[in-house]
Amino acid sequence: MKPIAQVLEERTPALLAMPGVVGTAEGASGGHPVFVVLIRRDDAELRRRLPDQVEGYPVEVRVVGEVRPLKTR
Repeated sequence: MKPIAQVLEERTPALLAMPGVVGTAEGASGGHPVFVVLIRRDDAELRRRLPDQVEGYPVEVRVVGEVRPLKTR
């Protein structure tokens, strides 16, 4: 299996192209890495379109709201 960081790098652009997806991240569950998909709001249709796993890593969906960049000085 590829390292999860590599999988995130390769798969994030396609996921971000889906309306409602605002990011991806590496997470952990039970001491094992998971592929986290961050969504703007809970949307049953979007959840159905998201994969259950990505290259062997389970997918965990988290509702985080709107994501905005921090202001820089």
